[in-house]
Amino acid sequence: MGTGEETRTMVLVNLAGIMERADEALLPAVYKEVGAALDATPTALGSLTLFRSIVQTCCYPLAAYMSMRYDRTHVVALGAFLWSAATFLVAVSTTFFQVAVARALNGVGLALVIPSIQALVADSTDDNTRGSAFGWLYLTSGFGSIIGNFLGLLLASTSVMGIAGWRVAFHLITVLSVVVGILVRLFAVDPNFPKNLTGANDKAASRKLSWAEVKDLIEEAKTVMRIPSFQIIVAQGISGSFPWSALAFMPMWLELVGFSHSETGLLMTLFSIATSLGALFGGKLGDFLAKHFPNAGRIVLSQISSGSCIPLAGVLLLVLPGDPSTGLAHGLVFFIMGLSISWNAAATNNPIFAEIVPERSRTSIYALDRSFESILASFAPPVVGILAEHLYGYRPTPSGSGEGAVLESDRANAASLAKALYTGIAIPMSLCCSIYSFLYCTYPRDRARARMDSLIASEIQQLELENSSEVRDEQKLSSKVADITDGIDDESDERRLLPGPAIVSEDED
Repeated sequence: MGTGEETRTMVLVNLAGIMERADEALLPAVYKEVGAALDATPTALGSLTLFRSIVQTCCYPLAAYMSMRYDRTHVVALGAFLWSAATFLVAVSTTFFQVAVARALNGVGLALVIPSIQALVADSTDDNTRGSAFGWLYLTSGFGSIIGNFLGLLLASTSVMGIAGWRVAFHLITVLSVVVGILVRLFAVDPNFPKNLTGANDKAASRKLSWAEVKDLIEEAKTVMRIPSFQIIVAQGISGSFPWSALAFMPMWLELVGFSHSETGLLMTLFSIATSLGALFGGKLGDFLAKHFPNAGRIVLSQISSGSCIPLAGVLLLVLPGDPSTGLAHGLVFFIMGLSISWNAAATNNPIFAEIVPERSRTSIYALDRSFESILASFAPPVVGILAEHLYGYRPTPSGSGEGAVLESDRANAASLAKALYTGIAIPMSLCCSIYSFLYCTYPRDRARARMDSLIASEIQQLELENSSEVRDEQKLSSKVADITDGIDDESDERRLLPGPAIVSEDED
């Protein structure tokens, strides 16, 4: 794949990442409006993410299989079309059940897209630049979160031609996702499926699913899951992803505190910008530390990042006054928090995944990681909702209440939700920071083993190429000898068949 094709592919893949994150961020941004329109409690709203994540997790093995058989850029495009269709269904839903079904279907498209994008980025880089590449991916994906949050919050309180603003936001994301899917399908290139081999790829892809292929996929998954570093990163990811899922309630908390839709949108945009910049900074810093401290640099960085989340979240949720007049202080803490807690994936997890497995297994390891992390992290929103309602005293405002009663109820509910959010952040992040410590023992060994496996595979491939070359040379030599032999035989036959000069005896004269 040429430099131009590689650059174009990375740009389009990052565009797909932007829209994927925009789609994920849109629903939490309009939780309050969706809850009011469908009469849904925080627990019910949180369960929407759970439904999507369960389906998404179940479909990750399908994503791994399709990435092995098909052009991964085509898999990304298909995922974009599927999630855009599900997003459209959310926009036209009129009951909570319909929204739940649509969000569950949304998980199919997201499952296809995420591992393929990560594998394409990993394949386009080396060990010294992989952190930066993933940092750029998370930076651009952060723009997707900004688009989803800001678009939802901006349109939430409006209506367009009699259509509720939050529904219009879903329609807009649908259209943009379809456009990006078309661009990826037409112009992106998978280095494992170059365009000049399209015919061969189509022929290979048209084969029927065989039991042998399923067994190979299962064996590859077993091999990946037996790697100690993979087990540790998944374990920390399960606890580390929980707080990020819990943050889905952050816009709702800000609105209950008293911030307007535009102020909430501005604060969440600031947080998204900070997390995006933090991912890029963390990725570059991870590459730097990996060069100077190859066995520990990335791990130390992730522990600093996850550990800093605990005090910063405490300041934001429990120390700052629940008053919209403190918007500047909230914005400052949001920015510092986003800048410092977003290093793990770009600096540590994804680069290490690419180093501890062969290149052919990268999509599988990213898919398996998402499978294990997503299914448990998806319980975060419902858990936060349950804690807020049953432990910290969240009570929905009765319909028909006066303005003063609504304001008082919102402030009390904001305090309850803040306590529930901090519980869902501090405890899992403490576990995450501790679990990273085990990587100091396993990561160097697993990396060395993967390098040795790659070296052996490369040597075997080289020997096979040499053997096949020798066989071809022998076949050519045999063919030449056969041609020469055939030529000699033909010449002898011709001599026997040609009439010689007549021999006349003396008696006849």
